[in-house]
Amino acid sequence: MNLEEIFVRNVPGIREKLRISKVGIAGCGGLGSNIAVSLVRAGIGSLKIADFDRVELSNLNRQYYFLEDVGKMKTEALNNLLLHINPEIEINAVNEELTPENVVTIFSDVDVMVEAFDLADRKWWLIDSWSRSHKDIPLVCGSGVAGYGKSNELKMVRIGNLYVCGDQRSDMKDGLCAARVALVANMQANTVIEILMQENQG
Repeated sequence: MNLEEIFVRNVPGIREKLRISKVGIAGCGGLGSNIAVSLVRAGIGSLKIADFDRVELSNLNRQYYFLEDVGKMKTEALNNLLLHINPEIEINAVNEELTPENVVTIFSDVDVMVEAFDLADRKWWLIDSWSRSHKDIPLVCGSGVAGYGKSNELKMVRIGNLYVCGDQRSDMKDGLCAARVALVANMQANTVIEILMQENQG
């Protein structure tokens, strides 16, 4: 079986450039799990994923997991899922709680960093820590994924090497819907691909 056939319908040139790239994803929940799946399907060569939570039933309304994953560490469940899509991908799964101090060390070797936390305070300290330590490595974040509909309000805003996807304002108290979470996650994945393609062309 030639696994490169997975990518025959890809946009020409993407697989060749993505396969030599490494992306870090902080958080394996609604955003992170969906981002990882899209990047693997696009042909990314290496992923570093980090989380410390276990899959719960309440996660299944938006996260890329299944009933048989409930109770498993998210890093383990996601690692297995991604290898079922492409067993040749290189995955480094870090089962550890991320902090402002260790996040910059754990992900120091990536080409693009992705923030995929649920809580706003964690998003902000990651942005702050990353911009201080790795300002030359692009950071792609999600902000404003709650609710449903209003797809026209979702956008990507760039500030230097920081890329923020979402509506920039909706709050978790509005509830989370799989469709809208997946839209923002795929905006993030699409932004990562665009960054890597531009870098590899440079």
